[in-house]
Amino acid sequence: MFTLWDYTLYLNAMKFDFFIVYLLISIAVAYFFPQLAIYRDGAFLDVLTSVGVSLIFFFYGLKLSFAQIKTGLRNWKLHLVVQLSTFLLFPLIVLLFRPFIGVLLTEHTWMGFFFLAALPSTVSSSVVMVSLAKGNVPAAIFNASISGLIGVAITPLWMSLFLDFTTENVLLDVYAGLMVEIILPVLAGLLLQRFWGGWATKNSKMLSNFDKSIILLIVYSSFAHSFQSGVFATLSNAYVIELFAAVALFFTLVYALLYLLCKFVFRFSIEDTITALFCGSKKSLTHGSVFGKFIFLNNPYTGIYFLPLMIYHAFQIFVITFIAQRYGKRE
Repeated sequence: MFTLWDYTLYLNAMKFDFFIVYLLISIAVAYFFPQLAIYRDGAFLDVLTSVGVSLIFFFYGLKLSFAQIKTGLRNWKLHLVVQLSTFLLFPLIVLLFRPFIGVLLTEHTWMGFFFLAALPSTVSSSVVMVSLAKGNVPAAIFNASISGLIGVAITPLWMSLFLDFTTENVLLDVYAGLMVEIILPVLAGLLLQRFWGGWATKNSKMLSNFDKSIILLIVYSSFAHSFQSGVFATLSNAYVIELFAAVALFFTLVYALLYLLCKFVFRFSIEDTITALFCGSKKSLTHGSVFGKFIFLNNPYTGIYFLPLMIYHAFQIFVITFIAQRYGKRE
């Protein structure tokens, strides 16, 4: 039975994520003040976000722990389950609903869910939740870290199946952009880790706030362009409610399938099960914001494509925190 004491522990563990509120504020600012996004055809904001993204992943490289990643390499079955869930199970579920476009959902709604499904897992929140639940933390660090790098290659490939990347080498441009703003900064961070790694770890909270600031700028820019083009004018309150319900069902389905695989097929320990469930069911808003900047370049529907991801981000934090607290109380 869920007691008042349980509820208090849950709230303390959850530490309400005000970043969700800031996301809503950035959307409101985009609606009322889109001028910054269209200033000089958006060139100023593009440069600002590009530099910010490069710094995010440079700092990420500084904080990578080779020792913890090496420790986590041994459990290959667990890694396989997490990565296949992230990059195969999610997209396949969404693909099942493609025949229903025009009947149950629109093309743009489906594309938003497919973009969500193709993204890598989160990094910091996955590790924090696994630690709170007393799961396999080294494996969580390995999977969360490697997921973003795999996503640089896999996510654009998935999206190229349904977006027009056939003209002017658009797919190559996407990869080039991701290479310059993600891979090269990560490598630079790794090379300089022995000099600045301690500083990055010590100031991880400040760097996390910097990451979130850049994400807010990208979200602002995407929604400002969408508001300017009028694509949200046709969305109703009922649509938003249905979107919330669809996201909740999507998360529940993936989580349930993962649980069944861990318990009855692979027979993982409780620690490995926690890591698989938490890392394999989450999606990264950070990577989604960055990837979307390249994949949906100049697309007026970018704001709509981001909606399922933003709702999923809030929902996964709320639910996984509750579950992590329950796991953490076990003997």
